[in-house]
Amino acid sequence: METQRLGNRSKWLDAPLVGRKEVFIMRIGRYESSEGSNVGTAITFLLIGLGAGALAGLLLAPKSGRELRRDIKRGYDDTKDAVGEWAEETAETVKGRVREAGERVRDVSADLAEDLRDAVREKTEPLRRAIKRS
Repeated sequence: METQRLGNRSKWLDAPLVGRKEVFIMRIGRYESSEGSNVGTAITFLLIGLGAGALAGLLLAPKSGRELRRDIKRGYDDTKDAVGEWAEETAETVKGRVREAGERVRDVSADLAEDLRDAVREKTEPLRRAIKRS
């Protein structure tokens, strides 16, 4: 009889595997991400909830169509500006980190080249002396 493991935290179940039939257990009321980190999932659901709530508030508010469209356009423009600023800040951060990594690679490669040069000199010096003597 073969056994099948279901999920990261579930127990081993003794279940015969018949052909291609598989046994699935669904956890009710709890979302688990595949990597074990729930922070990103929580933030995603928070943002979805905020967006849905804002949209419902706009659509249910007692405003004229013109005022509603103006408010939606303002919200869109504000969001577009905020995302643009965030993207610029992120790009600058990434550029700085790439620059730092490049400098570190350059420093390490210079040190390795110097070590290699010294090792080659050390190995070839006896040969050079032997050639000069003959």
